Amino acid sequence: MVGAAEEARLVRLESQVENGGGGAWEYLSLVRSLKARRSDKVLKFGISLLNDSGARSKLGGEEWTLYEQVAIASMDCQRTDIAKDCIAILSKKFPGSTRVGRLEAMLLEAKGAWADAEKAYARLLEDNPLDQAIHKRKVAMAKAQGHSSAAVECLNKYLEIFMADHDAWRELAEIYVSLQMYKQAAFCYEELILCQPLVPPYHLTYAEASALYHGWLGKPSGCQEVLCLRHQLNRGQEHEGSIRCMLV
Repeated sequence: MVGAAEEARLVRLESQVENGGGGAWEYLSLVRSLKARRSDKVLKFGISLLNDSGARSKLGGEEWTLYEQVAIASMDCQRTDIAKDCIAILSKKFPGSTRVGRLEAMLLEAKGAWADAEKAYARLLEDNPLDQAIHKRKVAMAKAQGHSSAAVECLNKYLEIFMADHDAWRELAEIYVSLQMYKQAAFCYEELILCQPLVPPYHLTYAEASALYHGWLGKPSGCQEVLCLRHQLNRGQEHEGSIRCMLV
């Protein structure tokens, strides 16, 4: 999640580039480091840099990082033509690269060729079964098709290998909640609390999921307890003990 300070810096740089003040590469690098989603701006500023041979040559080896970043942004913006061109350049520069192979599979996704993308990812995982990015792409692809059960299966298999991935636990919990599988969601939040006990929202979402599972939110007292916790969390108070009392 992008913090307030980082968000302010992104907005400032974005405005600076938009108004001709330079800093496009700094902006693109910041978006990448923060893992922020600014696909339209990345595409706009990235294409401008790639079309400027002088600016592109100054990037050195980072030029290929830019091609990758623009390719991903292009797919997000449904500009598969631009993505295809970027990937072709990368494929020529790095033949047989797993990273480029992943981009080629993502392009198949963007085109809606789900079966072909699935086969491409399967081939890549045969060569490197511990590639986290590819496992996560399989989850994203299942969600994009509306296959929540398949996404759950992919995430559970992924978490058997990468148990310390907080983002994956949170994503799995959110899917379980959407499926009204509150017991399973509560378990995911328990894992998150064990790993990051000082993150207040995890305690609240755990309380809410547990309350829904036990049917407490159907009772006035249950609603009141959860609303009270939400109010306390918003005020930044310590209430781990309160949550424990409510869930006993």
